[in-house]
Amino acid sequence: MSDSDVASLSGEAPFDLATIDDCQKLLGIFPALTCLASVGCGLLRWRMLSPASDGFRLASVSDAGWHWTLHRNCSITPAQLAWVFAGLGAVSLAVAVFFWFQGAVLVLPFAALELLALGVAFFATARHATDGERISLHQGRLVVEVESAGRIHRSEFVAGRVRVQPVRGHALIEVAGDGRSVRLGRFIRTDLRPVLAKELRQALLKA
Repeated sequence: MSDSDVASLSGEAPFDLATIDDCQKLLGIFPALTCLASVGCGLLRWRMLSPASDGFRLASVSDAGWHWTLHRNCSITPAQLAWVFAGLGAVSLAVAVFFWFQGAVLVLPFAALELLALGVAFFATARHATDGERISLHQGRLVVEVESAGRIHRSEFVAGRVRVQPVRGHALIEVAGDGRSVRLGRFIRTDLRPVLAKELRQALLKA
């Protein structure tokens, strides 16, 4: 197997395997790093020789079928968000109470309005923190679950009658069949939506 064949299997740019051996030789002059270099080069060689999930980048492939889990990019959980809001509220109220006793009585009402607006914004954010899309294809059935603000909309299709509409530009992906349709791809980068559409088509052909 040539280096170009290895690259085509891994789905990545060609990489000269000889450089891995050179890496081991160069790092061999440092005895403390010899073992680490061997392990690292071995992992890199295994990664290059092993195709990623039969060519699927976004899907999890197993004996149970194909599964895609697409979640909103959220760096903080609702519980953490509540603690942040509580901390900000405590500081704001403490400052407002201090100025109240200093005679600036209008500070407290404005602080209360500020906390009310902040609370509404935090609540709206927390409601959508768990939004996402879950897609599974198993035993000839395509199941799509779209969660928004705690509500889950579930659609089920027969795999043989599903159409994945072509992606035009950065539009969402539309999966249609049996007189129903659902749009996907809200929670991934626009450049990955064509990848998701391609994987869905490939999986439907194999199902």
